[in-house]
Amino acid sequence: MRTNQARFTVATEPIDPGVDPEADPPGPPGARGRGGSRRSRHGVLAVVAAGGAIGTGARYGAILLWPAADGSFPWTTLAVNAAGCLLIGVLLVVLTEAWAAPSWVRPFLATGVLGGFTTFSTYCLDIERLVSAGRPGLAFGYLAATVLAALAAVVAGTWTTRRLLAKRARTTGTARTRSARRRAR
Repeated sequence: MRTNQARFTVATEPIDPGVDPEADPPGPPGARGRGGSRRSRHGVLAVVAAGGAIGTGARYGAILLWPAADGSFPWTTLAVNAAGCLLIGVLLVVLTEAWAAPSWVRPFLATGVLGGFTTFSTYCLDIERLVSAGRPGLAFGYLAATVLAALAAVVAGTWTTRRLLAKRARTTGTARTRSARRRAR
C-alpha cells in the first residue's frame, strides 16, 4: 500500500470465522481443505434455519393469540417487532461484551430465532392492507410507529444491558465487560 492511500476497514466488529464463511479457519493460512468452506456455510445455514423455525412459530402463535381485525391497527406485529428488537439489543451486548459464546449461538439466536420472530414482510403486508382498506393515514402512522418503536427498543435493550453488566461487575468485583477492558487499554 502506498503511503498516500487511505486505509479503510468495512467490518466494525471482529469477524467470527464460525459465522463468516469468507473468514479463514484456524490453522495455517489457506488450509481450508476440500469442502471446508461449504461445510461451515451449511452448518451456519442449519442453525439459522432451526432458529428461524422457532422464531416464526412464536410470531405465528402471537398473531393467533392476538389477531388484529381487518382495517385496524396491527398492534400484534408492532409489539412483536419491538419485543424482538429489544431482545436483539440485549443479546448482542451479551454476546459481544460479556459472554464468549460458541460460534453457532449468534446466528442461531440473533439471525434465526429473533430474525424469524421479527417480521419485515408482515409489516409491509399490514401497511398494504391498511392502504387497500382506505386507511392511508393509519398505514403511515403504523409505518412510522414501527420504525420508531424498533429503534427505541434496540437502544433500550443495549443501554439497559450495558448498565446491568457494569453494575454486576461493580457489585461482585468480577472481571469487567469486554468494552470496559477495551476502554481501559
